[in-house]
Amino acid sequence: MTEFLSQYHLFGITAGLFTFLIIGIFHPLVIKGYYYFGLRVRYAFLIMGIIAAVAAFMVEDNMWSTLLGVLAFSSFWSIKEVGEQRLRVERGWFPANPRREGRKAGAVED
Repeated sequence: MTEFLSQYHLFGITAGLFTFLIIGIFHPLVIKGYYYFGLRVRYAFLIMGIIAAVAAFMVEDNMWSTLLGVLAFSSFWSIKEVGEQRLRVERGWFPANPRREGRKAGAVED
């Protein structure tokens, strides 16, 4: 696959397209993840980021290594965004989940 992309000078544009898609997918993942799991979703992003980073080192194909690296750092960035999402919910910009058991809607978690 990399040979085809290199031969026709498509590697950069393809990596850019997939980067755009990965980042676009993570935006709703942060919102929904915080809504359903609260701050605990950060651990899932951390684990996913570590797995993707290790896989990026192990894969020989440049394209897959690049995409796994983008996935890893998008996961790491999402940890920060979950904290930002908490603030957005506190400000009323996004709805709090009223069904989260044992917690008031919009309450700050540790």
